[in-house]
Amino acid sequence: MGECPHPPLSPLTPSLLAQLLLARRATAFFAHELNGLSNVDLDGDSLLPGWSRRHVVAHVAYNARGMVRLVTWARTDVETPMYASNEARDSDIAAGAELDRDALRTLFDVATIQLDAAWRRLTPETWSHPVRTPSGREIPVSETVWMRNQELWVHTVDLATGAAFDDVPVEVLDRLLAEITSAWAARGDGGDLVLSVTGAQPERRFGDLRSEHPVVVSGSVAGLVKWATGRGGSDVTSSTGTPADPPRWL
Repeated sequence: MGECPHPPLSPLTPSLLAQLLLARRATAFFAHELNGLSNVDLDGDSLLPGWSRRHVVAHVAYNARGMVRLVTWARTDVETPMYASNEARDSDIAAGAELDRDALRTLFDVATIQLDAAWRRLTPETWSHPVRTPSGREIPVSETVWMRNQELWVHTVDLATGAAFDDVPVEVLDRLLAEITSAWAARGDGGDLVLSVTGAQPERRFGDLRSEHPVVVSGSVAGLVKWATGRGGSDVTSSTGTPADPPRWL
C-alpha cells in the first residue's frame, strides 16, 4: 500500500508499538494475497464453510470499519458500538461479497487507512479508554490492535491462496494458542486437552497443565493453531490416536 502519509506514532509502550507494527505486516500479508486474486478467483471457496473469498475480504474490510467506531468511542467518549447489530454486520458482508475485485480492494484499502488514521489520533492516555466488543466484553481500546492482528493473520489463511499458518509470526501463533485455550477453559470446554508444541522450536504447552489424565495434542505451533481454530488436523497428533475436532474457538 506504500508509505502512509501520516505523522509518526505518538510515544507508546513497547508492547503496543510492537502490536501496531505486526498489524502493518498483517495488512501487507492480506493485501499481497488479495492482489493475486482475479474476479474469477474471488468466486472460489474460502476455508470458511459457506463463504467465498469475497465474503472473507468483505468481512475483513468491515471489521476495520467496526474498529474505527470503537477507536472513535475512545477518543470522543461518545459510545459507538462496533456494529449496530449482528444482522447489520451480516448484511454488510453479504452486500460486500457482491462487489467486483476492484471495488473490494478499494473497500479493504480505504477501511485499512481509516483504521490506521483513527489509531494515530489517540493520545497515549486515551489508549486505555474502555470500550465494548460485540460480545459485550469490556476492553481497553488498545486491545483493538490485537483484535485486528488476529483478523488479518487468520483470515489471510482463510483466503485459501496457499498462505499458511507457517507464514504467521510465532508471537502471534503463541498468543492465539494461549487465548484459544483460555477461552475453552472459561466456557468449560477442552476438559483435559493440552496442546504441546514440538519440533525445532522450543517445546511449550498450553491448556490444563494440572490435569492428571491429559489428552495431549502435539505438533508445530502452526499446526496446533490450524487445528485449534478448526481449520484441519492433518498436521497434529493426539495421545489418544486421531485428533478429535477441537472445541469451538469463538
